[in-house]
Amino acid sequence: MAQVTGLSGNEIFCLAMKGFAPGELVVGNSVNSMGFLGSLGAGVSNILGGEVPQVTEAIHAGREAALERMTREAAERGAAGVAGVAGELRAFSGNTEFLFIGSCVHRQGAPKNLFTSAGDAQELYCAIDAGYEPVQHVFGNVAYSMGVGGGLLGSLKTLARGEIREFSDVFNLTRHAALDRAVALAKKDGANAVVGIRTIIERWAGTHEMLMSGTAAINRALPPQTFQSPVTSDLTGSELWAMTKLGYAPVKLLMSTSIYSLGFAGGFLAAFKSFVKGEINELTTMIHDAREIALARIKDEADGLGAQDVVGVKTYIAEIANGLVEFLAVGTAIRRTPGVAVATETLPAQAIIADKDTWIDGDFGFSLDRKP
Repeated sequence: MAQVTGLSGNEIFCLAMKGFAPGELVVGNSVNSMGFLGSLGAGVSNILGGEVPQVTEAIHAGREAALERMTREAAERGAAGVAGVAGELRAFSGNTEFLFIGSCVHRQGAPKNLFTSAGDAQELYCAIDAGYEPVQHVFGNVAYSMGVGGGLLGSLKTLARGEIREFSDVFNLTRHAALDRAVALAKKDGANAVVGIRTIIERWAGTHEMLMSGTAAINRALPPQTFQSPVTSDLTGSELWAMTKLGYAPVKLLMSTSIYSLGFAGGFLAAFKSFVKGEINELTTMIHDAREIALARIKDEADGLGAQDVVGVKTYIAEIANGLVEFLAVGTAIRRTPGVAVATETLPAQAIIADKDTWIDGDFGFSLDRKP
């Protein structure tokens, strides 16, 4: 009988090289509501700012239930694992559906422990070839709010130019809390690494939720202490393979946020200058300073870890409100590690070719009012 799989041709090719055959799509979902008490508790927490535990717990429970149901369905189909696991959050009539979907993969012989892998099967191939055997899709989340108190304090501080540490601290705390929770799940599963970490921020129940998900894996070439403190990485599969080929292993995913204010006087001056063609020195300096602060924090943390480099650094900048600018820097600290190695000399083209989306535009892939 024909099988319906979410794996692309390139993914099927890569998995076949590791002894896996494609299987059916599997889905797990959970439709949840915060309820009156949960919403009331969240509202009180919002006044204080920071994490809103009621919302964090509600979202985590919904995601956990959906992931468990998807995994159970795969086990019933006799799968060795689930590749390309992706999670979504959808709103329906005031309720929220938590959804996990992936594709079963099969292997000859009875499966020992069914694994679930975040990211696509091309990344899975790269990770396995670099020595990272998948264990479980893991995620960490935190719902947070700046709070009325933080907002008032921040508004006062925007009168002066410089970093608003209260805002920076909230953003940095939430990002690291999400990562720490994903690592805790990996450690519970007996893994010593979380690779392929991806981050997304969504709005839910009047808060922001930060979600970090990746694949808990075991690489026995890593130092024994990593089973107590798993390494983390947001490198893509091919990047992880390349670093392993050069003898490096990830140490930790590093993140730093700087929330900066131009200040009332600077804002007025910048607005006045915007009527005149040319560089606005105040804005140039502000963005430069915010960037330097965030990058300096990453470097300091890397030095404290004994890392040799921070690679794959990505920077993001956005104006959030009232002349406040957020600058975020993210990268993976790496260190030369004896014993790490790849299984094959080169990656196949199928492991690095980006699959093109053949579903065109519009809400459902096409546009009814599209003119020829």
